[in-house]
Amino acid sequence: MMPAGTVEVPAGVGAAARAARADALDAWLATLLPDADNPDAGTLALVAVGGLARRECAPHGDLDLVLLHGGGAGIDGVAEKLWYPIWDAKLSLDHSVRTVDEAVEVAGTDVKAALGLLDARLIAGDDRLVARLRERVTAHWRRDAARALPRLRELSERRWAAHGELAFLLEGDVKEARGGLRDVGVLRGIGYAGVADATRPAVRAAQRWLLDVRDALHTVTGRQMDRMLAQERAEVARLLDLGGPDDVLRRVTDAARTIAYAADDAWRAVDGWRRSGHTRRGGATRWGGSTPWSGSTRWSTAAPRSPIARDVVEQNGEAVLARAAITPRPDPSLALRVAAAAARARLPVARPTLEWLAEFSTPLPTPWPAPARDALLTLLGAGDPLVPTWEACDRYGLVTAWLPEWARVRSLPQHNPVHRFTVDRHLVETARMAASYAREVSRPDLLMLSALLHDVGKGLPGDHSVVGASVAAAAATRIGLAPADAAVVERVVRLHLLLPDTATRRDLADPVTVRAVAGAVGDLDTLSLLYALVRADAAATGPTAWSAWKGRLVAELVDRAAHALDTGRVPGLPVTAAPVAIGPLPSVRVGRDRVAVTATDSAGLLAAVAGCLSLHRLDVVAADVATGAGVARVVCAVQPRYGGAPDVEALAADLRRAATGELDVAARLAARERSARRPAGAADPRVVWQPATGAAVLELRAADSPGLLHRVASALAGAGARVRSARISTLGGDVVDAFYLVGRWDDAASRSAVEAAVLRAVAPPR
Repeated sequence: MMPAGTVEVPAGVGAAARAARADALDAWLATLLPDADNPDAGTLALVAVGGLARRECAPHGDLDLVLLHGGGAGIDGVAEKLWYPIWDAKLSLDHSVRTVDEAVEVAGTDVKAALGLLDARLIAGDDRLVARLRERVTAHWRRDAARALPRLRELSERRWAAHGELAFLLEGDVKEARGGLRDVGVLRGIGYAGVADATRPAVRAAQRWLLDVRDALHTVTGRQMDRMLAQERAEVARLLDLGGPDDVLRRVTDAARTIAYAADDAWRAVDGWRRSGHTRRGGATRWGGSTPWSGSTRWSTAAPRSPIARDVVEQNGEAVLARAAITPRPDPSLALRVAAAAARARLPVARPTLEWLAEFSTPLPTPWPAPARDALLTLLGAGDPLVPTWEACDRYGLVTAWLPEWARVRSLPQHNPVHRFTVDRHLVETARMAASYAREVSRPDLLMLSALLHDVGKGLPGDHSVVGASVAAAAATRIGLAPADAAVVERVVRLHLLLPDTATRRDLADPVTVRAVAGAVGDLDTLSLLYALVRADAAATGPTAWSAWKGRLVAELVDRAAHALDTGRVPGLPVTAAPVAIGPLPSVRVGRDRVAVTATDSAGLLAAVAGCLSLHRLDVVAADVATGAGVARVVCAVQPRYGGAPDVEALAADLRRAATGELDVAARLAARERSARRPAGAADPRVVWQPATGAAVLELRAADSPGLLHRVASALAGAGARVRSARISTLGGDVVDAFYLVGRWDDAASRSAVEAAVLRAVAPPR
């Protein structure tokens, strides 16, 4: 029990705890209201709205109360005596004092207030006041629905824009984000208008789960908290008897997607209702029954029906089953054909059709018949309509009937901040983006399927590309692809990271790099599939997963590998011209995404330049070093760390001072690094050696930290290793940095010494 002044509000998580809190608050608040017939204020009623009205009280939630009165002159004194004990009890209070007429007037101008009053519940006083209030507010809401619902939709869309989509946020607000508890209130409002049956059992179950999560968040933080931060998830999981933090995220994601889908469906019903002409008659029509061969609303049954594919017709802007398709043993390919037809026609599938398909569809045989396979590939190639169609089918369990592998990746979170979606949604988004590259490949069907399955190995032990390849091959075989085509899908999934990883971590002019890629890919058709997939994958990942610089590198690698596959020849490593000093040294040139420093040759020049760039909040993505006749030239490809361009004059001045040793880069960086937050629980750093032409590649895999490149370059210089070039890859909180060290580096002792120096440099100073 949690003491709160003269009332004890029960703690705990779950429906029973919420009901106990509502009972305790009801009983206490009832004692605060004077006699219902107060001689100074007239008839009184204390009314709950919001969470207390719905008996959904969170441990630290607000009290939303309305004091209804009959218009007596002494109401201010009565209200003051009522509110002060609540404030004294340290409870958060949102209150108003209204007559019934005043409350109805407010509801007519304020959509949010109207939603609250629709749920109004009597706590104490004259129940006739509350009955009149609810009757009038409900009647006005239905009568004014044609104007109120568009305003409600506008408010919802603003809220979604501000708070994002709960299903795909690692730290989402379970109340305000799209698919959160606030949207359940919106669905109730649509239901009160009589336009749609908006709070079906799946929605109510999702709501109960999100209420449990909110209870747990309040309990863990000891305050009103609706945003689930990463540090709270483990304790929330414990309170909810789940296995761990990811289980919480998956359950929240699934609940949010259920609510978001219901919201989309309800707003389509609103649109259909408004188009039907009911708005002109000034009243709402109650939602009626529906059938799988009709749309989601009663008024749609009289709408014209137009065939759009075999067994599928369009009615009232939705794809519905043709009556002839409703048989005791439906065609196993029917659900896929409905989805494909709807996506191609850019229509949503009607909810009654989805419900019927979920209940009566028959299992697909193995291998699939050609109509089912063709329908899946058509659906995947539909472009933008793929996403809502797939999401709707998944809400009704159809997708796992087609692809049992989907159950494991559904709502699986991705903790790398580069990713904006869960694994399953990322796969669908990748297929959506891949459709734009269908004309660049000879087998668009294999591109679509590879896009859908490329990350299907995530969540399994081992490298997801390797373990996912066999899963994808099995799925392709079950779908009915020929063995040779299934082998291509397997190879594309296994190699789907080859091009971006190689392009950003290796010297593309090195014949060793080109031969390795060409040998792994094997043929030009597979190369074109991989190139299309890598661009679709990056676009589906998020805005930070791709850049013009990365695009140029991948395109260059594809061009070199294609030439090798076509001709069988790989050009040798080009000879780099020695730098020539023109004018006084050091010479500095700063471009939009490129910085060049020419200075007197010294072992620590790369480290000094890298450190200075870090001080100016520029990330180095590639570096090349050329030396000769006592002169060295360092060229770095850079990108702003936080999006803003640096002060070019200040940067150039600091680079000159760093090159001559006048600027103590190490000291400046050390001060900044000591104040930086260090990653918690990061895996130990690791060094991997790879071959190269005339060099050895030292690949560092470690957690990112400020000044890391400066420290590693300094360590390499101190160990006597000369860097020819470097490729720097930052992947969220991790880096994979490749340094081309001039020489053979065959001696194990020399390798060990350099490796040890690099690993010591990884840890920032404390």
